[in-house]
Amino acid sequence: MKQLIIINGPNLNLLGQRETNIYGNLTFTEFFDQTVKKFPNVMLEHFHSNIEGELIDKIQEVGFNYDGIILNAAAYTHTSIGIGDAVKAIMTPVVEVHISNTFSREEFRHKSYISPNAKGVILGFGLQSYELAIQSFLDE
Repeated sequence: MKQLIIINGPNLNLLGQRETNIYGNLTFTEFFDQTVKKFPNVMLEHFHSNIEGELIDKIQEVGFNYDGIILNAAAYTHTSIGIGDAVKAIMTPVVEVHISNTFSREEFRHKSYISPNAKGVILGFGLQSYELAIQSFLDE
């Protein structure tokens, strides 16, 4: 059984409330509960923080003993060399995920410090982006 973790960055705790035209109406907890049921053969957990250092600490904590990390670093994707370096430093493969298509948004969202060190990038499919990332680990 694969052990995967979803790590979410800033403001993703507001899913279902903020910019529902971009992010949808489901809270992350509602989505996660549904996803756990869809993937009963996966040990799936999630972690959220609005704090960059806590995200780095979690990546380092799980980065040598999990089968995969699904990382939505949100705005830190475009600003955090530290998170990019943490992804580079670990052994666990990382799939970078974004709910929106970052390339159809503001230009500053077109740069990712995570992508160069990620196994892959999935973006623009709403919350289904997370499910596609889970499936990518199962198809290995």
